[in-house]
Amino acid sequence: MKSRMIASVAAGLALAFAGPAEARDQIRVVGSSTVFPFSTAVAEQFGKTTSFKTPVIESTGSGGGLKLFCSGVGLEHPDVTNSSRRIKQSEIDRCATNGVTDVVEIKVGYDGIVIANSKKSGRLSLTKEQVFRALGKQVPVNGKLVANPYQTWKDIDASLPDAKIEVLGPPPTSGTRDAFVELAMEGGAKEIPMLADMRGKDKKAFQVVAHSIREDGHYVEAGENDNLIVQKLEANPKALGIFGFSFLDQNADKIQGSLVDGVEPTFENIADGQYGVSRSLYFYVKKAHVGVVPGIGEYVAEFTSDKAAGQEGYLTDKGLIPMPEAELKKVRQIGKNMTTLSESAVATGPGK
Repeated sequence: MKSRMIASVAAGLALAFAGPAEARDQIRVVGSSTVFPFSTAVAEQFGKTTSFKTPVIESTGSGGGLKLFCSGVGLEHPDVTNSSRRIKQSEIDRCATNGVTDVVEIKVGYDGIVIANSKKSGRLSLTKEQVFRALGKQVPVNGKLVANPYQTWKDIDASLPDAKIEVLGPPPTSGTRDAFVELAMEGGAKEIPMLADMRGKDKKAFQVVAHSIREDGHYVEAGENDNLIVQKLEANPKALGIFGFSFLDQNADKIQGSLVDGVEPTFENIADGQYGVSRSLYFYVKKAHVGVVPGIGEYVAEFTSDKAAGQEGYLTDKGLIPMPEAELKKVRQIGKNMTTLSESAVATGPGK
């Protein structure tokens, strides 16, 4: 009976990998636009220094990437997906439903989410509460929840500029959007006594309010291309943009990050946890594809190496905030052993 079961599983895998995609010899990576520049740098280095082909990297957003990744096992499906947030239980369940049961979680490092504007304008200093009041779909006014009435930053606080609230940010499929909503919006909502009281009585109702972004034109969904947001900020100095620290770092000659709760989004402030809008970055590997698509294990080893993800690694030049050495060693071991989510939990850090 046992041998028949093993034969059945083997036959099923053979069918999953059958078809026109059978000859694929390049790793296919999808997912987060934030992790994209790091993944691209590793892919290029991997292609130059090994006998394997350079992996193909697509920027689809974290949610979009996980949807593709979880759609099934077989070479028509991605091998790896990048994510600027941790995989949700609902996504793990979707993976399992489609036969993707062995998923390996690799932490990349840390990132801050910045609220930036053009250097042609003054740098803003915002609190999380002000961020929520600017972007929340409903906000408390005189003890009641109402449709967001604020048109300018000055409407929220007299110390802020008399400029229209116009924020360019990622769509709902983006991990950056998920993290921004959780860390900045919800963090700001907690500071408002009426909403803090709601949270104590009905957490779900609170989260609906805290996580809902206004849809009246003051928040503009600018797609998954963070470089495009940077270009739009140059063209419109009065607008603000939301994206990962790495894009601020790479465009520091053109844009500047707003202070949040008095803390500037710098490499050092994110690394030591002082900057309050920071998160962990990940990628996920489909274990069933390891040994079928050439080089997956080696690609993971390159990504988690000291020369890439270490304190002085080449990914820090791209704006990645590296993990402490001890944590990176643990992550490297997970990659080496292809330890799945069901077998182990990755250590947490800033933004978790």
